[in-house]
Amino acid sequence: MKLSDRLAAIAAGPQGPRVGAFFDLDGTLIDGYTAVSVYRDRIRKRDVGLRELGQTLGLALDMRLRGADLDALAAFAVGALAGRQEEDLEEWGERLFRQEIAGLVYPGARLLVEAHRRAGHKLVMATSATWFQACPVANDLEFDEVLCTRHGVRDGMLTGELDGGSLWGPAKARAVEGYAARADVSLADSYAYSNGAEDVPFLALAGYPCALNPDGDLPAAARLHEWPILRLDPPGSRFSAAAVVRTGVALGALLGSVGVSAGVGLLSRSRATAANLAGSIGPDLALTLAGVRVNVHGEENLWARRPAVFMFNHQSSLDLGVLGSLIRRDITAVVKREARSDPRFAAIGALLDVAYVDRSAGRGRAALEPAVARLKAGTSIAIAPEGTRSPTPRLGRFKKGGFYLAIEAGVPIVPIVIRNAGDLMWRDSLLVHPGTVDVAVLPPVETADWPVDEVEKLAESVRTQFDSTLRNWPVESGNGP
Repeated sequence: MKLSDRLAAIAAGPQGPRVGAFFDLDGTLIDGYTAVSVYRDRIRKRDVGLRELGQTLGLALDMRLRGADLDALAAFAVGALAGRQEEDLEEWGERLFRQEIAGLVYPGARLLVEAHRRAGHKLVMATSATWFQACPVANDLEFDEVLCTRHGVRDGMLTGELDGGSLWGPAKARAVEGYAARADVSLADSYAYSNGAEDVPFLALAGYPCALNPDGDLPAAARLHEWPILRLDPPGSRFSAAAVVRTGVALGALLGSVGVSAGVGLLSRSRATAANLAGSIGPDLALTLAGVRVNVHGEENLWARRPAVFMFNHQSSLDLGVLGSLIRRDITAVVKREARSDPRFAAIGALLDVAYVDRSAGRGRAALEPAVARLKAGTSIAIAPEGTRSPTPRLGRFKKGGFYLAIEAGVPIVPIVIRNAGDLMWRDSLLVHPGTVDVAVLPPVETADWPVDEVEKLAESVRTQFDSTLRNWPVESGNGP
């Protein structure tokens, strides 16, 4: 089954809150297992002794090779955390999600979840993972309910025991039946997704089951029950030899184009000529060699009003190549003053004539003066209002600096909404994977008459435009509606 077929079937199927969409977590929503991330982090921090590690591996092998259920392994893992504060564990789970697990979420899984949300379905995660492993993923994907394995807690401290056993195999199916009864959800009209054969009882409950990224014996079981099988493309954080080669070639081409452009600038004695030439050929060449296509909606808005403050949601280093390909000329960026002495950045900073700003305490809006000067001289500025790359497509809080900048210079804000660059190159990855990046350029937002003391309202208004566009994408693409 193709992802597009499943998305179309969801749109054409039963609608409304009496329909449930039940998703397993490990191997289904994410390409991997949250428990592996947990143990890897504990090993890095030397929080696992040889005895515990040996017993854990033995129980895991017993489950894998002899078909033992998860209860013994889950009980041992929970017991090893006895005495820890529940609050500390939740913070640990959030950190692991930001640093690693967010990069494992299948892009196609996000599309499936969003399709069920548009259909008004109740979104439920049903997993044998514990609360602190599952909750950050559920929050990011905006699930309505989480059914999971629970730690025993007394006075805010883990007791080292399971609260009700692990949600594995038939226990997961019973938990889903109980939830459906409480929430008035019709299982006959509902959808279920899992990757493992242990979830056959869970999948069999739903009227519309799907073996999603199946492994082990589940493909055979799915064929026996005539359930659809769907395999999603891996996320952008995954390593591949082809991605290494493509990324290396693309980076070489980009650096080469910058070198050629700098030479032309020296001959013409024009830094602007060099910068515009680099912006016109470098990003397009690099993206093409990396196998990245940019699908743009609203391209006319890129040229409607210049100079402007171009604002973009920031997921990936790939965003910068996409922006260069779109904006092309007469553009620079705002960079903290400390970067001026960084030899890795000095050359590109000089070529683009970046606006170095002093963000030290007490500077406030005065720190933006170099950037305001660039705008008044006719050069546009690109800025990420979130301030940093997000580990997921969800928007972070918008900072006010870019909005003050636009108001002070009297120029419009042009929102550039990038939908899926993080799918091709995750935040912490150095590798680019081939595919299509979808971009929507929204109409310019005028700021000339906007009161400075209402900059927070302006920031919230623009953020709402970004959020609405991401949730209700304006065009069709090869990656789904």
